[in-house]
Amino acid sequence: MISGRQILAARAMLGWEAADLAEKSGLRRETISKIENGHVQPHENSLGKIFRALSENGIEFIGTVGVRLKSYDVEVLEGGAGFNAFYDFLYEYLNEHGGTAYASCMDETLFAKYRLNGELDAVMHRKRMAELVKRRNDVRVKILVKEGVHNFTGPAYTEYRWQPAQSYSDATFYVYGDTLALISFAHEPAPLIVMIRSAGFADAYRRLFEIAWANAITIPTKKP
Repeated sequence: MISGRQILAARAMLGWEAADLAEKSGLRRETISKIENGHVQPHENSLGKIFRALSENGIEFIGTVGVRLKSYDVEVLEGGAGFNAFYDFLYEYLNEHGGTAYASCMDETLFAKYRLNGELDAVMHRKRMAELVKRRNDVRVKILVKEGVHNFTGPAYTEYRWQPAQSYSDATFYVYGDTLALISFAHEPAPLIVMIRSAGFADAYRRLFEIAWANAITIPTKKP
C-alpha cells in the first residue's frame, strides 16, 4: 500500500497541485490533502485510484517509502532467439514479483513451433514455471484460446477459456506487470515481438482482457 508521503512526493515530481491529482483520480482535493498528511485512513479503493492516476502519468512506487519517474522503452525481438528472450523476461518478472500473466488469442502449437529449439524449449519453460509456482503461490496465467481448442499444455497454474470464434483474432498479446507484448507470427523471421514497457498501455490491455475473459466460454470437460 502506498503512503501519503509517497503521494506527496509523486505530486511534487510531476509538478501537480492537490487539485490536479484530485481531478485525475476522481477524488476530492480535500481527500487528497488529508491522505497525504496522514489525517485519515484511506480506503483501498481511493488509494487504488490515486495509484493508477500517478502510475499512468509516469510515476513508479518503490516499496512504501520511495518514488521515481518511470523509464519508458520499447524493445523489438524476432525469431526463435527473440522468442526465447521474451519468455526469459516473463519468467524473471514472475520469479521476482509474482502476479498474473494474461495471454490473448494464443495458439499454443505456434508457441512451441517457433521457439529456438522447438518443443524442447517449450518443455523447459513449462518445467521452470511449475517449479516457480511451488516456491510462490501468487503466480497465475490466464489464457484465451480459440473456441473448440483442447490441446492445452499449461500446468495447473494456468487457466483457460474459449474466445468465441467470431471475436477471435490471430493478433496475440501478452500482459504482465507494466509490460505489454504484441506478438505476430506473420513475419520473417517469425515471430515478431514488440515489448512496450508502459504501465498505461499494460493496464489498458489488461482491462480489455478482463472484459473478454468475463464474456469468454468456460471450457467443458472432455468426455473420456
